Amino acid sequence: MSPGKILQPAMKMKVDELFLCWLSQPATQSTIKDCLRRVKNEEKTEIGNADSGNSKNERFTNKNSNSKQSILGDTRLPLMSFSPPQLSTTLPLATPATSRSISNVRATRQSSRTKVVQTKKEETLPPSHSQNIPTFYFPRGCPKEKVNIDAVIAKIEKTFSEFPNERATLEDMGKVAKACECPLYWKGPLFYCAGGERTGYVSVHKFVAMWRKILQTCYDDAAKFVHLLMNPGCNYLVQEDFIPFLQDVVNSHPGLSFLKEASEFHSRYITTVIQRIFYTVNRSWSGKITCNELRKSNFLQNVALLEEEADINQLTEYFSYEHFYVIYCKFWELDTDHDLYIDRKDLARHNDHAISNRMIERIFSGAVTRCSKINFLFPHWPSRGRKAQKDGKISYADFVWFLISEEDKKTPTSIEYWFRCMDLDGDGALSMYELEYFYEEQCQKLDNMAIEPLPFEDCLCQMLDLVKPQHEGKITLHDLKRCKLTNVFFDTFFNIEKYLDHEQKDQFSMLRDGEGESPEVSDWEKYAAEEYDILVAEEAASDQWNDGYEAELNPVDHQKANVLKYQMEKRPFFEMPSHLADVDLDEYDYEEDFE
Repeated sequence: MSPGKILQPAMKMKVDELFLCWLSQPATQSTIKDCLRRVKNEEKTEIGNADSGNSKNERFTNKNSNSKQSILGDTRLPLMSFSPPQLSTTLPLATPATSRSISNVRATRQSSRTKVVQTKKEETLPPSHSQNIPTFYFPRGCPKEKVNIDAVIAKIEKTFSEFPNERATLEDMGKVAKACECPLYWKGPLFYCAGGERTGYVSVHKFVAMWRKILQTCYDDAAKFVHLLMNPGCNYLVQEDFIPFLQDVVNSHPGLSFLKEASEFHSRYITTVIQRIFYTVNRSWSGKITCNELRKSNFLQNVALLEEEADINQLTEYFSYEHFYVIYCKFWELDTDHDLYIDRKDLARHNDHAISNRMIERIFSGAVTRCSKINFLFPHWPSRGRKAQKDGKISYADFVWFLISEEDKKTPTSIEYWFRCMDLDGDGALSMYELEYFYEEQCQKLDNMAIEPLPFEDCLCQMLDLVKPQHEGKITLHDLKRCKLTNVFFDTFFNIEKYLDHEQKDQFSMLRDGEGESPEVSDWEKYAAEEYDILVAEEAASDQWNDGYEAELNPVDHQKANVLKYQMEKRPFFEMPSHLADVDLDEYDYEEDFE
């Protein structure tokens, strides 16, 4: 309706009809009745009323024009002041019923209602319930009651006074980080956030202004760390944001001092650490680490341990050089042409062709790999995984996710990884057809090995007993996360070597082992430790043929001897694998499973 246009009579009749329809609903009548009862009890006001016969006459004369005018007049009042005629019998009668006209009754009621509403407005309303509920959502951390910002700033200014011209370089930022009551290896993010990268130093005034703003807006370590690393205008971290921080760790941590002579491996190590950070912390698979995700993880605790632990290999969850060494050597063995990409044939050779070809196809289909470098900084769910990597290949970053998921199938991320691969139609559940599809190739491999395979029906019964799904005929991601032997489930359908290993063990003993294992040592950590020892032993044995090389091997010397023989092509290495199938996963809800 255009502004200023008068409501036409036909429209007015429709409004009246809709209003009466709303008023006749039982819920509306119950609400109004309750309001009138509260008004009567609080005000002790007696309202005159006609008998029930007149009330019924009023109700059924709403088509009369006079009745409509009365109703429209009442609609200008608050809803609680309007009472339907059939409810008038619930109020006490002030006088006996008389033969007054219906119009006089309506006039009396309207006057009484107006008086009641006016009296109600004069009362002091009780405080709303929302005022009694304390604030519980703090996206930037819960504010601390006693934080003396001026005292912290004074301590920082005193620290800067020790530097020439009150300017701190990157080497000086360790003392500044301690003055800010931050872990030592926050020094890099503090330096770069204050603009030190542009000038090579940070002035006291610029740093104090930056840190004061952070103290006033960020109330816990997670919010502060995200603010230091994030790009302006963002409230999350992408992979590229971690590069300056990790480069400073590589340059200054004593456990990585040997890498100074092998700068070619800085980007490889940093790439591995970034992938492990997102693999563990980014539970939403969005490619963006939020404050809440960082707060729920143990990453900041590991950053604090960098200062206390001189041996970088003791920090096995993110920073271990030995773990990087194992991953990179495994990738180098498969990357025969050394173009830093591997194709289907290369990946199929992993662990002596243990992974089924159908699963290899699923990995390269885009189920869990990055489809395009263009979307690297801005990943979003609907468009991810639409096609395979460039020329049907995956990068080293994708291989990091694959290897960790393959060797430890009990972590939440690895369960999600393989679930997405097996969920062919992307409906959020593994059907019996999908299980049979992957099991067929396992049967073919067993036949080639002269081993009689278990019929699918019998295998299915075993797996259903193992997982115990909540819904018959399908296995959901939630079902697998409740299962303690997910590695047995997945290996049964696409890893022939591990499947045979499980078949030789008693299921009850495996279950006891799973329950009795120390949670501090994961399957991945066991695998990485064993593989590292094997690689070191092999290198030591080969070098003894040359010049009696001692058994204690320096990992960098091994890499320089074997990897640096080939002059690698320089490529952008900081990229993250995407994690969705080539179907639209918005059709079903994963939220309950990503906790």
